[in-house]
Amino acid sequence: MGERKVLDQYDALQQRQFMKRLLDDVQALELMLDRGMIESGARRIGAEQEMFLIDSAFRPAPVAMELLHKIRHSQFTTELARYNLEANLSPYDFGGDCLSKMEAEINELLQVAREAAATVNAKILLTGILPTLQLTDLGLENMTPIPRYFALNQAMTRLRGGAFHTVIKGLDELNVSHDNVMMESCNTSFQVHFQVSPQEFARLYNTAQAVSAPVLAASVNSPVFLGHRLWHETRVALFQHSVDARSATHQARGHRPRVSFGDAWMKESVLEIFREDIARFRTLLATPVDESPIQSVEAGVPPPLTALRIHNGTVYRWNRACYGVKDGVAHLRIENRALPAGPTVADEMANAAFFFGLMASFVEEYGAIDRIMPFDDAKGNFLAAARHGLNAQFNWMNGKTVTATEIIQDPLLRMARDGLKTSGVDSADIDRYLGIIEDRVESGRTGSKWAFDSLSSMAEGGTRDERYRTLAAATYNRQQSGLPVHKWDLATLDESEGWHSTYQTVGQFMTTDLFTVRPGDLVDLAASLMDWEHIRHVPVEDDDGKLVGLVSHRDLLRLIARGLTESRNEPVSVNDIMKSNVVTVPPETSALDAIAIMREQKVGCLPVVNGDHLVGVVTVSDFLDAAAEVFERELRES
Repeated sequence: MGERKVLDQYDALQQRQFMKRLLDDVQALELMLDRGMIESGARRIGAEQEMFLIDSAFRPAPVAMELLHKIRHSQFTTELARYNLEANLSPYDFGGDCLSKMEAEINELLQVAREAAATVNAKILLTGILPTLQLTDLGLENMTPIPRYFALNQAMTRLRGGAFHTVIKGLDELNVSHDNVMMESCNTSFQVHFQVSPQEFARLYNTAQAVSAPVLAASVNSPVFLGHRLWHETRVALFQHSVDARSATHQARGHRPRVSFGDAWMKESVLEIFREDIARFRTLLATPVDESPIQSVEAGVPPPLTALRIHNGTVYRWNRACYGVKDGVAHLRIENRALPAGPTVADEMANAAFFFGLMASFVEEYGAIDRIMPFDDAKGNFLAAARHGLNAQFNWMNGKTVTATEIIQDPLLRMARDGLKTSGVDSADIDRYLGIIEDRVESGRTGSKWAFDSLSSMAEGGTRDERYRTLAAATYNRQQSGLPVHKWDLATLDESEGWHSTYQTVGQFMTTDLFTVRPGDLVDLAASLMDWEHIRHVPVEDDDGKLVGLVSHRDLLRLIARGLTESRNEPVSVNDIMKSNVVTVPPETSALDAIAIMREQKVGCLPVVNGDHLVGVVTVSDFLDAAAEVFERELRES
């Protein structure tokens, strides 16, 4: 997000001063473009490697600050959450062994992180979204203690005017509200940078937009979130919701969210993007800026454009325009933010090679993209790739309809190979990285497909928490081998090293597939549910999902014993017999505490609530099943 030194609180005067500097930065950039002060003719690549920190149970480990203190390495930096880290790679001239050098550097930096993590009993995992994340992990206590993050959260929450509401429909449906921006921290990516000359920026930015869909379709690795099977690249939907600062009024007007693909092809200059983002989006952060960018330009010195970079860091285009200064020379880059972290470094580099190769060849093959593909098709293709991966269907050039697999196999892999070859990339690296893409597409085994298939193979074995913990454990174990994901065996329940942790809290093994009734329902409905579903308790909730009571089989027996069903002229409602003073627990309640509460209160069922909303139930039967599972596991391992 640019500079760290932002004001966590600022008044209207400071806001206006920052806006003045922001407008000065745009004017200075325009002067630099007119005077040829932006580097031209150079082609470099780079990347940012984001990662999750996990504990021995494959749950998020909020130890980033401790790791950074131990690492003391200039290429590592913080992310929004204390369970994430980012490593910034060196820029490489695009050609020769740049790809294998980049891979070697990633592995070196990951080894540094692994060694530091081991000292605090943590591990490093590369994955788009960590399968074991829970809503309770997303509190502000896990936000990295740096003022700009808290300032960003406050600003977005203020603009939003309420909770951040996330609805994502895939195999399952996720519908959840959250009171801060920490859902953004659930996404980790492998962001790649491609340096371009000012005069070619527009056509290459359009190229990045067009090729993002097929590259993403082959790279998807984020299929699950909060125990739900969603999109093949759920990060795309989740990121948009997590920092959607639009008020209800702005949403009703169709105001673009801060995370977006854009609305139109670029025409001439990078200034189009920066000007539009200033016009559309309020500044969220401010910083005292003493520099005079225009004076620097007049003196022939490229300014850092600090205000512009800060604002640019709070608008999240999937292909972002970036300005930077390296060794006293200003340059422009296109940053592709869509690619997920993992499943392995080799997979990531294959994805990057595919993108870089297409960036170097696409225009030569197709010419001006905006003349042969409507922008809405490029945008629709991107969303289709995120939803369906290699199964996506694209509206391609000149109105042709193709599947992602078809267009990647022919002609895009050939074009990427030509682009890398023309750029002077070593043939062995071209064969290796594009060979991974070719084999992955041929097999259909992306990271997301492997995860979906693994969950399907585990079916209903174990608890849901254990299945998702197994998914994280298997990802970690296979990642250590370095084999690309299309060669991975499916995950199996017996490899979840942290299975003991599955039964620590009621939220991990409570029943969430609930049958409920409302207070005004006929009591016969509650009785029928108990009979049909072989359950002994039925929660009672209102229309908003708030728990208002509980009906047990004992309540029904008492009703029958009193003969109320025969003595009353009107039907008996649930409200007549339910217990309204229900003993409840939150999901983070420990299993031992829950057992103690049930014994003390002499109840056989504990509804589990988040606030006053019902999220699950845990019963004596659940504890017996858990005990049996633990006992069987202990026997197998002894």
